[in-house]
Amino acid sequence: MPASRPRNPGDPAHPRASGPLRSFGRIKSRVIKPLQAALFDSLLPSIAVPDPAAGPIDPRALMPEATEVWLEIGFGGGEHLAAQAARRPDVLILGCEPFLNGVASLLRHVDDGDLKNVRIHGDDARAVVEALPDASLDRILILFPDPWHKVRHNKRRLIQPEFVAELTRVLKPGGRLRFVTDWKDYASWALERLQASPHLTWLAEEADDWRTAPADHVVTRYEEKALGDTAPLFLEFERI
Repeated sequence: MPASRPRNPGDPAHPRASGPLRSFGRIKSRVIKPLQAALFDSLLPSIAVPDPAAGPIDPRALMPEATEVWLEIGFGGGEHLAAQAARRPDVLILGCEPFLNGVASLLRHVDDGDLKNVRIHGDDARAVVEALPDASLDRILILFPDPWHKVRHNKRRLIQPEFVAELTRVLKPGGRLRFVTDWKDYASWALERLQASPHLTWLAEEADDWRTAPADHVVTRYEEKALGDTAPLFLEFERI
């Protein structure tokens, strides 16, 4: 790693937000298709992450043969998670998403692909993270979270100092955290808070490292739409 860091890829970050952690945004929008709705009864119970309110969650107990455990926070329609699971059947991938239409979409992908290494939590990821043991995850993926780009809404952003501390707690030494956004301001905000952690090191050495998708990245329909104010920015960190 170089002695000096690359320049921040976004604009200057806003001051730190504070306050209780909450989920914001839609829980459901369009009507869920009947076949997808049926999977909530026939498939989800067998692949659901245990209720974090019931106590600690041991991810190894969910798939003892797994060589690694990954967590995707906010999987959207599940395209990325399902593709990664198909590529790496040896890896247990936990996916969290409070948007029910997204859960329905991932259930369809899991069913169509007969994926045995996916576990789903249809609610806020922060409760699951709090229930995980220390150093229990090999990778954490946060792709295109809601930017809440109005300044008065910045406190609703997922990346806050308290949550960064929880993420580093559950990430193994040498584990990776990937944050992707198509909003410059959120990239700046996240970079400031992730770099503030003494347990993470940013792996970028030059601008192309955050402008170019990693080799194992899966492009989703959301990314193809380019809904933000810039091309996707990829921030990759390693747990020290």
